[in-house]
Amino acid sequence: MEILNTKKNIVLGSNSPRRSELLKLMGFDFTTRKIHVNEEYPKSLKPVDVALYLSNKKANAQTIYKNEILICADTIVYQKNRIFGKPNSKKEAKKMLTEISNNKHSVVTGVTIKSVNKKISFYERSIVYFKELSQQEIQFYIDTFNPLDKAGSYGIQEWIGIIGVKKISGSFYNVMGLPTLKVYERILEFTE
Repeated sequence: MEILNTKKNIVLGSNSPRRSELLKLMGFDFTTRKIHVNEEYPKSLKPVDVALYLSNKKANAQTIYKNEILICADTIVYQKNRIFGKPNSKKEAKKMLTEISNNKHSVVTGVTIKSVNKKISFYERSIVYFKELSQQEIQFYIDTFNPLDKAGSYGIQEWIGIIGVKKISGSFYNVMGLPTLKVYERILEFTE
């Protein structure tokens, strides 16, 4: 695949292999910086604002050098204004997956793109509809995959997404962790 010439060094501020994979598939050459920030946020924030707050927090924790574009993102899953973060245990993952079973939930990714003299933040929301998952399906997924590193306890590109998602309203890639169309367009704005 031909890499797009952006004339600037793109830096993905993320530990997520999924975001890295998506940025690569978009045709950009980039480096990755691992970001370690406390992901706490004011409890008064609405779910959309939480994703934006955390993407900004990650971007602000990094030093930007001349000729760099930094991309930071945070994805949250919520249902009825209750945020489902990354589970702390398999028991918590099972509880989350049981709650999203036979139901719909929203996935919001907040993105902050920053250079030395410019910064923008935006978000994308997708709605995911799951079929009713049996307890055996949930347990198989928990035992076979790693739900502990994923918001909402699941990866849509994994087995549970393949067999469990009835439909999505919005961007599939947003649910994976990066609203690719919006990110692509904003990166091009930064590199003009």
